[in-house]
Amino acid sequence: MFDKQTYLNRREKLRKKLESGIVLMPGNVDVPMNYPKNPYHFRQDSSFLYFFGLDQQGLAGVMDIDNGGDYLFGDDVTLDDIIWMGPQPLLKDKAAKVGVENTAPFSALEEVVEEAKKKGRKIHFLPPYRAENKLLLEELTGIKPSEQGQKTSVELIKAVVELRSVKEDQEIAEIEKAMEVAYLMHTTAMKMAKPGVYERDIAGVVEGIAISKGGMLSFPLILTINGETLHNHYHGNKLEEGRLLLIDGGAENQMHYATDHTRTYPVGGKFSPIQKEIYEIVLDAQIKAIQAIKPEVPFRDIHMLAAQTITEGLQKVGLMKGDAKAAVEQGAHALFMPHGLGHMMGLDVHDMEDLGEDFVGYDEEIQRAKNFGTAFLRLGRRLKPGFVLTVEPGIYFIPALIEKWENEGKFTEFINYSKVKEYTGFGGIRIEDEVLVTKNGYRVLGKPIPKTVEDIEALMNGA
Repeated sequence: MFDKQTYLNRREKLRKKLESGIVLMPGNVDVPMNYPKNPYHFRQDSSFLYFFGLDQQGLAGVMDIDNGGDYLFGDDVTLDDIIWMGPQPLLKDKAAKVGVENTAPFSALEEVVEEAKKKGRKIHFLPPYRAENKLLLEELTGIKPSEQGQKTSVELIKAVVELRSVKEDQEIAEIEKAMEVAYLMHTTAMKMAKPGVYERDIAGVVEGIAISKGGMLSFPLILTINGETLHNHYHGNKLEEGRLLLIDGGAENQMHYATDHTRTYPVGGKFSPIQKEIYEIVLDAQIKAIQAIKPEVPFRDIHMLAAQTITEGLQKVGLMKGDAKAAVEQGAHALFMPHGLGHMMGLDVHDMEDLGEDFVGYDEEIQRAKNFGTAFLRLGRRLKPGFVLTVEPGIYFIPALIEKWENEGKFTEFINYSKVKEYTGFGGIRIEDEVLVTKNGYRVLGKPIPKTVEDIEALMNGA
């Protein structure tokens, strides 16, 4: 955890952004895989980590907006627990490390919430995403799980998003620590991408690297020769010469800060002329998008710049035609890049997505688009210094989408369908890095993972 002043400052900043009431912030609990004593790997709630810092099960935090007190609720371990877990610090000692003086058994939380309800005080809570916390909220507040989404505190959501969006220097340092692991994950995978190797062979090594460095994967690994499926978690294919291997994977370090990089490699270490042609269009789009990052620029504009670059590149190889600007404005490029350019990063790989994408990525000025492709853009609002975000353009040849659009006669003035169908089986290419928005521009975070054709081929061939 960080020093206790960090958490004191964060809670005080949050308190100043809310008018009155109490903030109820449950942490997470163990979730069973198949029976209660066999749980999934524990992951604490990110907002609880941000404000209360304690990475253990069965805790809840309360902030009193009116009277200024902070409280932690949880139970100290019993002798039976110690037999299985070993000695554990007392809750009051853990709480002191994050600047909380008031502690009580978990059962006392119900009394505190009930007292606030009796006095008509506002009880602020964030949208729960786990069933256990939905049931806890129902028990404490009487609000049914089906109604909690509508009754969550928008005031609290906006305040948390505002604070967590701008990363502290120590947070950026943690992200870059995680990127040291990500570099090793991706370069190891690159060296393993040889004909005859199974996807699962590489996936196991990559996940093992994340675990061996004290953390874990920041999300389920995407590692596939069928990169046209955007979130492909199947790892049963054997690698063959001439295929592309797309790896979208990130590390989460011990402080739970995440990375998210994507690279696409030629199996066997050599891009074919066609693969190189498409790859360099994606790389050009990524570089131009990164170079456009600076404060106050709407990220939606940067997304459209990447789309324009991809469209112009595809025109040069005969896959698209007509007026490039009009093609992008009407959404014809989305046949090849049907997703958004990037998202916020931090304690979550899609930072704060549990609070609602539109609260994180949009605001009163810039609203989410409704057209296919751009509607999937998670971040559209103006950039601010301290934001950490991903830049991830791609080009994909998705047979079902191509067939559907051609049958509908969609965008025939922009898309050369006869040429596009020649790329059936090509797969997909995606390139992703994390970027910090600085006061005057940007900084790409972490040790650079090879991404030019020359650098990838050199590393894969032992240079």
